[in-house]
Amino acid sequence: MSLYTREDIRNIAIIAHVDHGKTTLVDALFKQSHVYRENEKIQERVMDSNDLEKERGITILSKNTAVMHNGVKINIVDTPGHADFGGEVERVLKMVDSVLLLVDSYEGPMPQTKFVLKKALELHLKPIVVINKIDKPDQRAEEVVDEVIDLFIELGADDDQLEFPVIYASARAGIAKGSMDDESETMEPLFNAILEHVEPPKGELDAPLQMLVTTIDSNEYVGRISVGKIERGSIKKNQNVALIRRDGSISNNKISALFVYDGLKRVETDQASLGDIVAIAGLSDTNIGETIADSANPEALPFVEIDEPTITMNFMVNNSPFAGKEGDFVTSRHLRDRLLKETETNVSLRVEETDQAEVFKVSGRGELHLSILIETMRREGYEFQVSKPSVIVKEEDGVKLEPIERLTIDVPEEFMGAVIEKLGPRKGEMVNMTSAINGYTRIEFDIPSRGLLGYRSEFITDTKGNGIMNSVLKDFEPYRGDIPERSRGSLVAFENGTAITYGLFNAQERGRLFIGAGVDVYGGMIVGECSRAQDIDVNVCKKKHLSNTRSSGADDALKLVPITEMTLEQCIEFVQSDELVEITPKNIRLRKRLLNAEERKRANRS
Repeated sequence: MSLYTREDIRNIAIIAHVDHGKTTLVDALFKQSHVYRENEKIQERVMDSNDLEKERGITILSKNTAVMHNGVKINIVDTPGHADFGGEVERVLKMVDSVLLLVDSYEGPMPQTKFVLKKALELHLKPIVVINKIDKPDQRAEEVVDEVIDLFIELGADDDQLEFPVIYASARAGIAKGSMDDESETMEPLFNAILEHVEPPKGELDAPLQMLVTTIDSNEYVGRISVGKIERGSIKKNQNVALIRRDGSISNNKISALFVYDGLKRVETDQASLGDIVAIAGLSDTNIGETIADSANPEALPFVEIDEPTITMNFMVNNSPFAGKEGDFVTSRHLRDRLLKETETNVSLRVEETDQAEVFKVSGRGELHLSILIETMRREGYEFQVSKPSVIVKEEDGVKLEPIERLTIDVPEEFMGAVIEKLGPRKGEMVNMTSAINGYTRIEFDIPSRGLLGYRSEFITDTKGNGIMNSVLKDFEPYRGDIPERSRGSLVAFENGTAITYGLFNAQERGRLFIGAGVDVYGGMIVGECSRAQDIDVNVCKKKHLSNTRSSGADDALKLVPITEMTLEQCIEFVQSDELVEITPKNIRLRKRLLNAEERKRANRS
């Protein structure tokens, strides 16, 4: 059969390290390809559509969109830049024919740049390199291009991939140019580079249909939607197709609706063919990695292997004295159904049932990956508890192996000593150190994933908020020995009641408090961190005894030290193995597994 080339389509993904400007670049391409009406109010970072993405300024889910330029449709996939969402990046690269590799003109290639580029090169994609943020006063665009070339060589790029075009851009200002000396006021040079250097889709147009499902979405009107690129043949609305599962079994289905992308919208169409990125409704139980094929000649496509999880936590039904008061979904059935639903679209996540009906073992790619899931469920009205995260250890040939991360830290020189000193006991090995750029030194470590649990908040304190840390999974290597746990105990509430200023005033001498006056507490709830190594029970509900005698100064207002408000991530980092985080739509609380003080003492003795 003859190969056919779709000259009217280009499929690209935008890949980059977190915060190098991917989503802002897509905004600029939108504005200049007239996706919006003249009078339309435009929001910033329009591709970051869910609330968590907007709040944190990171992309979590990959998104599809399309712009038209000179009669050619450019399908664009915006991908996450965070290692924890690497599963998203790996699978969407199967849909595209090239990538825009976005690099910050000051920071240069970062760990995540390396991670996503490695995936793209393995799939034999030829990147276009975009040096972004050239309007920064401290940009060093020319040096960064050299660093990118070094990275390509280090990752084993072939000669063809090394001949990459370079575009210099400021996504925020909406300009792109072929060299730093050119004058430009638009993104036209980038559009031209995409049309010139991205291979148009090629394949057999008149052969039987083949399409790999790379994303799953859902819609309350049409139900489950399968998204992917047509690799071969064509597809029509109401067509009967075969769904080939990953285990090889086949079921027959009918396509009820067919959509293509136009700007930010999905537009219904009657047919699509080779090279189109489409969304299909009518296949009720498709999963990522399955093939939609011709019903008469079903042939499966190979699926990209997803990196395995490295961190696991237990999700369990809330059984605290406040259980069921603040959440809408509180039973084990609610929890189980929600977690299993998540695994359909979140390919890097694993959910296993345990021997206890109300406890589920959830494994993911990192602390951020799991904390985003917890926060999402909390906002949906779920109430549950989670345990301290632990690292997944495996055994090969009798050797215990654990995940090792490559940690990159950019830090002002005066804080270097504190960082290196802290990472030593956490089994971090320094592998590289590069000289300061603008007063910041870059240090690279190989460190067990265990060593990073709970380190982020210490790092922010040690560097007074001036340091930047990024990590990416390197490999599984021999176990590096024990790492000391948190050196301080907890302040534990003594009884049920409401915290009162007088009780808190007496408790604050023992450590730092996490709660203020007027907060409801229960016996066994953690209300602060002790200044010593052991846990101490404190009575934060204690009232002052009234008497008839008065002494001078006795009625002076009691002054409380400002409390430490704990975020979800800080709570997950803080807990020990005998503690839990209680998650509800209204509150995040810390508690002991055993609420009864006597039971805790007995457990400690045994």
